Amino acid sequence: MSVFEGFAEETVDVGAVRLRVRHGGSGTPVVLVHGHPRTHTTWHRVAPLLARDHVVVCPDLRGYGKSTLPPDEPEHAQSSKRAMAGDVVALLRHLGHDRFSVVGHDRGALVAFRTAMDHPDVVERLVVMDGLPVVEHLERLNEDFVRTWWHWWFLGQTDFPAERVINADPEAWYRTRTPGPREIGEANHADVWAALRDPAVVHGMCEDYRAGLRVDRRHEEEDRAAGRQVQCPTLLLTATEDDIDVHGDPLAIWRPWVAGELRRVDIRSGHHQAEQAPDEVATAIGEFMRGTT
Repeated sequence: MSVFEGFAEETVDVGAVRLRVRHGGSGTPVVLVHGHPRTHTTWHRVAPLLARDHVVVCPDLRGYGKSTLPPDEPEHAQSSKRAMAGDVVALLRHLGHDRFSVVGHDRGALVAFRTAMDHPDVVERLVVMDGLPVVEHLERLNEDFVRTWWHWWFLGQTDFPAERVINADPEAWYRTRTPGPREIGEANHADVWAALRDPAVVHGMCEDYRAGLRVDRRHEEEDRAAGRQVQCPTLLLTATEDDIDVHGDPLAIWRPWVAGELRRVDIRSGHHQAEQAPDEVATAIGEFMRGTT
């Protein structure tokens, strides 16, 4: 994949799972964590820009892309953001980095958040792209949210597994949720669709949402009850054409979760910021990493 020219690609055993990862560049390390239904290639336009000043690490989350997923556990704990955050820390240590910054988009924003919460001695800076803590969504249920975010409930229920519907016709299910190759890049498009046609990946993505409605919510409730907060500087990147403001100002919602510096930058794009506005995204992340945002 020429867009990742100069990046190494490997599969790393981090204990419970094996993660596919691309990494390259030099400088202070930053890990970029994709969301649903993407793979690490969603960052193909941002990673080379950041690699001018940083070691950039782009993994497939467990259960996504070509990374593996352990057998199902009670409460879908094998797909919890706590488990995924542990994968991120183990991966970075394998690559020789004891401290790093973490950027997460969509479901990856939950992983980035959990990494900062569970490993405050490791995470130096946190960037959240179009995400809120799960509990903040679930405590604000209303008609607008349920109507527009209906896939949370479809993917997250277990009485009639969503996998049966999706795997019967992936092209029909994802046709309005995955832009074409011209917009997101030919190689990225091919990588995403290879994953979407893999029943094991579809199951992994559903398990991600099932964990979100159960064990992930419980972890956040425990954090809040204990008064735990993100200790590092935090940046929110909000897409102007997305609906992360469905519950109001996301900065105000995040404020109780962050102990210190918290900033927001609007990105002129739809939901998939890294594919639609890579220059803006890379600039905002780079300035934040330098402390100039």
